[in-house]
Amino acid sequence: MLMDLLSKGATVVMLIWVVFSMLAMGTGLTLARITERLRNVRLVLLALLANFVLMPIGAEALAKVLRLDEPFEVGLLLLGCAAGGPFLPTLAERAKGDPAFAVSTTVLLMVVTVGYLPIVLPLLFPGVTVDPWPIARFLVLLLLLPLAAGLALNALYKGLAARVKPILDWISNVSLILLVLLITAANIDKILQLFGTFGILAGLLLTAFGVGIGWLLGGRNVETKRVMALGTGQRNGAAALVVGSQSFDDPKVVVMVIVIVLVQVIVLMPLSRALAYRGTVSP
Repeated sequence: MLMDLLSKGATVVMLIWVVFSMLAMGTGLTLARITERLRNVRLVLLALLANFVLMPIGAEALAKVLRLDEPFEVGLLLLGCAAGGPFLPTLAERAKGDPAFAVSTTVLLMVVTVGYLPIVLPLLFPGVTVDPWPIARFLVLLLLLPLAAGLALNALYKGLAARVKPILDWISNVSLILLVLLITAANIDKILQLFGTFGILAGLLLTAFGVGIGWLLGGRNVETKRVMALGTGQRNGAAALVVGSQSFDDPKVVVMVIVIVLVQVIVLMPLSRALAYRGTVSP
């Protein structure tokens, strides 16, 4: 009973956090700044390469090297293939990364994920079908609409947007802290299930691999490198959970996804702060 309440509370808090973080991000940006970042074709292609080619390969290699049980391997591969997690704008802000690039990258990766998973997962797991609509619905309702509302407020009432942004940021930060605590408490039994299976180690290594790949492919500007590193290291847990719960019968697949998402939050939150202290231009 308690675990159910904690899980429902975490769901509500997650919705609050995602909506308010995207609202806050929108009030501090313009549509021109966001779309401008996507005109850098080289950087866009590198982001796609890192997230949809190298990360799935890395996930598969880790699963084989660590000899994960099949459901844990499936969970790891789902996260390797699913990119564009909604944490990126928050992490990028903490890391003093380029906020416009963080938002444009999040939207780009989520849109590609919606079309990518139904094509790739049946090739990896014959017989599996993926319904893209639940993932697309999450993208539109919880990310794009709040972002558009924030952008519209900033475009039409810039003074009001500047006044409400600190309030939105505060709600976003508080709800994020509460979300981490609730998810951890609600899933402590699932975390314990993975001890002795190399599942947690696989999550740590996948996150480290993604951060390293993103940093290397992020170009010379450190603000961009921070976003690429955090955006590649952080996988799209929401999309992976939707697919894992709908397309696979073994509950251990969902357990693996939840635990790795927790690992990523625990690792990337302090890492984003550490990245904020690096210089402005890499050598």
